[in-house]
Amino acid sequence: MQDQLDIIKEIINSFLKDSKEGKKQLIEWFLNHVMKEEAKIQVLAEPYERSDRRKAHRNGYRKRKLNTKDGTLDLNKPQIREYTFQTQIFEKYSRVEKALDSVILESYLRGVSTRNVRYIVENLGMENVSASYVSKLASKLDANVKEFLERLIESPMKYLYIDATYFKVREDGRYRNKALYMCIGINPDGRREILSARLYDSETEVEWESFFDDLKNRGLKGVELVISDGHKGIMESVTRSFLGASWQYCHVHFMRNLMKLIPKKKQYSIMQIVKQALENEALVSMAQDLLGKEGLDKASEMFEKWYSSLYNYKAFSEPNHRRLRATNLLERLNLELKRKTKKIGAFPSEQSLLRLVVSIMMDINEEWITGKIDINMEVN
Repeated sequence: MQDQLDIIKEIINSFLKDSKEGKKQLIEWFLNHVMKEEAKIQVLAEPYERSDRRKAHRNGYRKRKLNTKDGTLDLNKPQIREYTFQTQIFEKYSRVEKALDSVILESYLRGVSTRNVRYIVENLGMENVSASYVSKLASKLDANVKEFLERLIESPMKYLYIDATYFKVREDGRYRNKALYMCIGINPDGRREILSARLYDSETEVEWESFFDDLKNRGLKGVELVISDGHKGIMESVTRSFLGASWQYCHVHFMRNLMKLIPKKKQYSIMQIVKQALENEALVSMAQDLLGKEGLDKASEMFEKWYSSLYNYKAFSEPNHRRLRATNLLERLNLELKRKTKKIGAFPSEQSLLRLVVSIMMDINEEWITGKIDINMEVN
């Protein structure tokens, strides 16, 4: 008992000198004692205790690291000789961390060439990884993912933002790029809400219609404007799927595609004029004349081809124009998906991909629907 009091006094003194380091030491001390108590419950005996109730024997400790908001903790995980020691300390991950673990472990079992996968598995402290263990880890996550993707859309969504991004998935022994379709709606409160995510082999008109049909079957209604990039087939599928709604070509994507048709030395000067024209429709003829004088016929034709889809955002209230003319509201989602899936070189299955990306989406969605208002719906 005196030894424990001395340790606590040392931790207190450490905290007074450096509060961050002292807090870290306190958490380490506490969690190590939690695991000792867990080991006692599982073994049914104290260390070195002679007892008829004893079920197993301790086998020392294994060093484990645990990343937390307070820093990386160095912990001593008890080992049990007869069976695997179970602890809640390393199992209380967020849903995203659990999903990531399941993907890494499934990759490990299937021999998928992911970056440093064996090293990652070892650092997770998981010995004797088996298919049944991975299946157990994934089963609850898959149920949550299914529930999220199939939930009813009860509120009308006036504005939709759609996009697709690509991930490598192993299929029949080879790697293929799969398109992850995503949809964000603006609810009546003016907040973003992630409505759906589905995997398709590519981006086609038929597949986008299928994606929109699923949204409508779940109750999506009230759509007036859909904002997206200019991928082939999106405009037609939006027109057929949402009668009376308009499609807005994202200005950022439009500019990006237009600049591909303009020599680099001319891009900056022309880009300034085009930017002004996208904000002020009265300047369109000036931008087209400039493109014509510079001999950039293809760029001029592109401007003319998409003209009817560049200014639909102006039919809505001016304070919201900046939000409605581009898919910037999707950027946070895209950045998080790419950042958190970076360590996965290729996903071992479609389900493992959905398990991780939808878990990430669920966390972000909870922040969004209780966070700040993105669009002022009172002025529309």
